Amino acid sequence: MNSTRHVPFMMGRNGFGSSSGFVFGQDMQNMFQRNMFEGHHNPLDMIQNTPEHELAKIRDDDVDSKSESENLEGVSGDDQDPNQRPSKKKRYHRHTQHQIQEMEAFFKECPHPDDKQRKELSRELGLEPLQVKFWFQNKRTQMKTQQERHENSQLRAENEKLRAENMRYKELLTTASCPTCGGPAVVDDITYDEHNLRMENVRLKEEIDRITGIAAKYTGKTFVPYPLASPPMAPRNLDLSMGNFTMQPGIGGDSLCGSGDLLRSVTGPTEADKPLIIELAVAAMEELIRMAQLGEPLWERGLEDGLEALNDDEYIRSFPRGIGPRPFGYRSEASRESGIVIMNHLSLVEILMDVGQWTTMFSSIVSRAMTLDVLSTGVAGNYNGALQVMTAEYQVPTPLVPTRESLFLRYCKQHSEGTWAVVDVSLDHLRPGSIMRCRRRPSGCLIQELPNGYSKVIWVENVEVMEDKPIHSLYKDLVLSSIAFGAKRWVATLDRQCERLASVLASNMPAGDAGVLTSPEGRKSMLKLAERMVMSFCAGVSASTAHVWTSLAGSGGEDVRVMTKKSVDDPGRPSGIVLSAATSFWLPVPTKKLFDFLRDETTRTQWDILSNGGIVQEMAHIANGRDPGNTVALLRVNSANSSQSNMLILQESSIDTTASFVIYAPVDISAMNMVLSGGDADYVALLPSGFAILPDGPTLNRGGSILTVGFQILVDSAPTAKLSLGSVATVNNLISCTVERIKNSIVGAKHEL
Repeated sequence: MNSTRHVPFMMGRNGFGSSSGFVFGQDMQNMFQRNMFEGHHNPLDMIQNTPEHELAKIRDDDVDSKSESENLEGVSGDDQDPNQRPSKKKRYHRHTQHQIQEMEAFFKECPHPDDKQRKELSRELGLEPLQVKFWFQNKRTQMKTQQERHENSQLRAENEKLRAENMRYKELLTTASCPTCGGPAVVDDITYDEHNLRMENVRLKEEIDRITGIAAKYTGKTFVPYPLASPPMAPRNLDLSMGNFTMQPGIGGDSLCGSGDLLRSVTGPTEADKPLIIELAVAAMEELIRMAQLGEPLWERGLEDGLEALNDDEYIRSFPRGIGPRPFGYRSEASRESGIVIMNHLSLVEILMDVGQWTTMFSSIVSRAMTLDVLSTGVAGNYNGALQVMTAEYQVPTPLVPTRESLFLRYCKQHSEGTWAVVDVSLDHLRPGSIMRCRRRPSGCLIQELPNGYSKVIWVENVEVMEDKPIHSLYKDLVLSSIAFGAKRWVATLDRQCERLASVLASNMPAGDAGVLTSPEGRKSMLKLAERMVMSFCAGVSASTAHVWTSLAGSGGEDVRVMTKKSVDDPGRPSGIVLSAATSFWLPVPTKKLFDFLRDETTRTQWDILSNGGIVQEMAHIANGRDPGNTVALLRVNSANSSQSNMLILQESSIDTTASFVIYAPVDISAMNMVLSGGDADYVALLPSGFAILPDGPTLNRGGSILTVGFQILVDSAPTAKLSLGSVATVNNLISCTVERIKNSIVGAKHEL
C-alpha cells in the first residue's frame, strides 16, 4: 500500500468543506465502512437525507467534543519517513479541563499565535506544538462558523422583511386609485413617459384655466382664480407705536417670498405613492451615475470660465426616458464640478444622509431642510439602499435673490467597492396642487474613496427653475451662470467645510498668542459657537419664505431691507424684539481684496461704527484650513467706552472660489470663558452681523464684488414691546453709514493708487 499523507479535513455547512473545524482521519473512514457493513446507507446519502436542524446539532456536537477536547497526537504526514508504513490506527489525546481553559484564555488575547508562542504554550501545558496549532485552527474555524450563522440569520430576517414589504406594496398597487381622476391606477400597464405626460396634461389644463381667468379679468367677465398658486400674503407692516411712518413693500411682499411658507405645508408621501417613489429612485440613481461619468458631448466646458455645462440636446438623446419633459415656463440650470476633499467617503455619506448634519455642512446654501419620511434605512448597518423623502430651501446670502424650495427623494447606494452615490430627484408630481419653483432632475454626487482619508467628489446639479419676475440686475450673471446655486458652489463649500471639520478633530493645533485656547475641548466648543453664528447670519439675510422683508431707502441709494423677529425662550438668542437689516451693493474691487480688508482687525476702525474708534486686538485664533483667511478669532476692543469693557467679539472669516464671509458677534467675557473651558456653547446668546462677498459673475477676472451687509440688533428686551420709529431709523442709519465708510475706505484707496 502506498503511504498516505494525513491532512486535516474541515467539515462544512453541508457536511464537507472548510467551515467547522475537526480532523477527518482514518477512524472516520473506518466508521463509515463499519456503518455500511452493518446495513446503514451510504454516508453521503445519510448527510443529504438528514434535516438541516439535525445536521447543525451534529456539527455543533462534533465541534465541541473533538475540536476542543480531542486532537491528533503525534507528528504530521509532512514529518514522517516516506518509507515508513503508517500506523493503521491513530491515537487521540483528550485535553484536560485545565489545558482547555488556558488555551481559551490565550485565544481571547491572541487568536493567531506564532511558532514561538505555540511552543511556549505547549511546554506549559504538556502538549505537542502541533496539537496546539490544530486546536487554535479548529477554534478559529468554530468562531467563524458561529459568526457566519449569526450573519446569515440577520440576512434571512432582513430578506423576510423586504419580502413582506414587497408583498404589501403589491397589494397596495392592486387597490391604488389615480389621484387625478379617482379611477383605478394601472401602474404596470403604462410607462413612465406616459405617466409624466398625463401629469403634464393636468398641469397644462390648469395653466389654461389660469390664463382664461386673467383674460376674463380684463374683458369684464367673471374672474376665475388661478387654482395652483396659493393667494399672496399681504405685506406685513412693522408695528410702529409713534409717528406716521409708511413703508413700501419690498421683496418680502411679493409672491416669491411673501406668499406663505411652502415647506411647512408639505406633507409626507402616502402608501400609494411609495411604490412609484422606489421605482423613481432606482431610475434617478442610474441617470446620476451616467451623468457623473460621461464627458463630451453631454458636458461642454466653457472657454472663459472653465465651467462644465449640460448640452440639452445631447441630454434628451442620452436620457429619453427621464423624469418627463421640462414643464412650460421653466428654465434649465445644469452644471457639474469635481474635487478632492479631506474626508473619509463613509463619513461624507453619513453627513449627506443626515438632514441635520447636511444643513449644518451647507448652511450658506441650505437655509432649512426636513425629512418627511424614511422609506428605508439601508442594510448591513450602513446607508446602502437608504431612501428618504425630504424638503429643502436653498438660498444665496442676500435678500435680493429668492430662495428655492424643493420636495424630493434622496437615495443612497454603494455603486462599487469604495464608491457611493447619493441622488436627489423631485417629487412635485405627487403634489399636483402646489407649485415648487425649483424642480430637481437627478442631481447629487458620486463619492470615490482615496488613500489617507480623502475622497473624490463628482457633483451634478440638474435643476429647472420657474421665475415669476426678472432676476435682480446685481445677481443676474451669477444666477444664470449656475454659480449661485450650481455644482461649483456645492463642491467649494464642501471642500472648505471638510477642512473646517479636520481642524476640529486636529490634536496638535497651536494655541493663540494669549494662550487662552488651552484644551481641545475649549477649541471644539469655540468652533461650535462660531458655526452656530454663521448659520444664524446666513439664514437672517436670505430671502427665505419664512421672512417678510420691508424695503427702506438708504442714504447711499441702496435699498435697505428690514424685518423683525420675536425671540422667546431661545437660549441661543437674547430675549426680546430683534431687528434685522440687510442690503447688497456692487463694488469695483476684487473679492479677495475686499475680504482681506474686512477681516483685518487693524483696518476694522475704518468701517466698524460700534467700536467707537477703539483699537481692535486679536486675542486668539484657530486656523480653519489651508487659506490663512479661514480662521475663527477672538477679538477685544480697547475702547474708552466703559460699557464695552466686558465685551469680546467672536469672528469667523472664510473664503473659497465662490463666496467669502466675515461674520462676527459680541459675546460676554464670562460666557466666553465658559466656552473656552469646554462648556456648552448652545447657551451663549448671539446676534451675528457681518458680510457676505460674492463675485459679480462667473469669472474672477471681472474685478467686481457684490457685498451684502447684515445686522441683527436687539431693540427691546421685552417680547411684547412694540417697535418704535426711532429704532427703525437708527438701524437704517447704522447700515447706511457702514456702507458709506466701506466705500470711502476701500474704493477711495483704490482711486488714490
